[in-house]
Amino acid sequence: MLDMQLKKHPLSETHEGAYVLFVNSDSGIDKEQRVFLEGLTIDFDALAAQTKFTATLEATLVCQGRRGDTLVWVLIVGLGTVSTNASEVLTSLRLAAARSIRYFENTVIANFACEFPTFNVPGLDTFAVAQELATAWMTAAYQFNTYMTDQERHLRGSYQITLIAREAEHEAIQTGWDRGVWEGFAVNQARLWCDMPPCDLTPTTLADHFAEIASAHDNLSCQVFAKKELEALGMGGILAVSQGSSQEPRLIVAEYKPEGSYTQTVGLVGKGVTFDSGGISIKPSQNMDEMKDDMAGAATVLAAMQAIAHLKPHVRVIAVAPLTENMPGGSATKPGDIIYHYNGKTSEIKNTDAEGRLILADALAYICKQYELDILVDLATLTGACAYALGPFYAGLMTRTFGLREQLVAAGEISGDRVWPLPFTDEYKKAVVSDVADVCNIGKDGYRAGAITAGMFLEHFVDETVAWAHLDIAGVSFKVLNKCHLRSTGATGFGVRLLVAMLMNMH
Repeated sequence: MLDMQLKKHPLSETHEGAYVLFVNSDSGIDKEQRVFLEGLTIDFDALAAQTKFTATLEATLVCQGRRGDTLVWVLIVGLGTVSTNASEVLTSLRLAAARSIRYFENTVIANFACEFPTFNVPGLDTFAVAQELATAWMTAAYQFNTYMTDQERHLRGSYQITLIAREAEHEAIQTGWDRGVWEGFAVNQARLWCDMPPCDLTPTTLADHFAEIASAHDNLSCQVFAKKELEALGMGGILAVSQGSSQEPRLIVAEYKPEGSYTQTVGLVGKGVTFDSGGISIKPSQNMDEMKDDMAGAATVLAAMQAIAHLKPHVRVIAVAPLTENMPGGSATKPGDIIYHYNGKTSEIKNTDAEGRLILADALAYICKQYELDILVDLATLTGACAYALGPFYAGLMTRTFGLREQLVAAGEISGDRVWPLPFTDEYKKAVVSDVADVCNIGKDGYRAGAITAGMFLEHFVDETVAWAHLDIAGVSFKVLNKCHLRSTGATGFGVRLLVAMLMNMH
């Protein structure tokens, strides 16, 4: 966690034990920073020459200075070349802020001061910079150590931070910081759910945990459907996937209502397979432990609901999360089975490892029938095909609505949760037509585009009058290499900031 205070004193008049200075490679250290370093008897030019420090985006320089008899640590972090594009600057700041946490977490330093960075970039204000700093430091400090009994293996996870800025900026910094903290908290909540072992994070425990969160907010409600209620509703997809497991399924329906009037209602749906063995079409054993993360879509939408309950956008939001395990028990669904979904359509199951679309089908049909939506977005760790197509830095975006596509792309650029549009046209529709049912849960040979054909399956369960987008987050939700503001193992919480950015920009 982060505790922040603001000070208006010039950098050279502050008296802290450790400092972070952000420096870009275009102009190097500024006049105020140079005076500050000289006051600590630090010869920056000599150190930079000796270490070949050029303030590139990967560079850090650790200095030790003195204030009287007191040792002072200074961490100088490179920002690289400062772009004129706001999203690129925020990305650089995000990475640079994370490197400061990577350094301090292995030291005894728990308190540090930071000169608030300023940028002369169109569209980038003080609020946005403060928000990004808070979120970056929050998410970088996250660690999953719940099951580590050896306390010496626990890294530092909380800090007291002093931001040094002009007094005229303090209000914007404070409001931006507060939003960033709540966003960072929500991202870390999603990561914690995904990192939990499947023996402890079951459909029931996740539903109970979110219900407890919702009960703490007057503007957030939660209803949880158990197995008998799902049977009564005709949720054949959720029931089919769950029937090989001893863990009962759940369906979470959450609603955020803003104060006063609102003009738009947004639906969010997230895939929640708390462990995916593949069922009868069982997965290879290698890396199967990572299938505890197959509920990242559900974790994302539920954590986003927690964030907006605090941030209070002027839009009504409905979130639906189908939760189940997919196991190869004696009563498990078999390849060749045909099931009925909530909206009455039938699907042929040719591969029980294509289970995510089956539970999403029920959830999408339910939210479309029960609510009048203006926008609907679903997120799912749905296909390996998308992960191979786009790698670890972009989620796949499928939609027929140009305005929603642009809205999500823009929110992704500014939040860092970037999305890339994939083709989504009628040429792919025949891929999921079944010879014995309405649709088939895998695409026909020859079409190959597994991510797109999965989206085509889902389209059968969405009201065509609703602006709908499907996000395949399979490649970006877990164990993302080279994303240095997070750790290279574990969950990323991808999508939380994307959804919050989208919702906060709506009126």
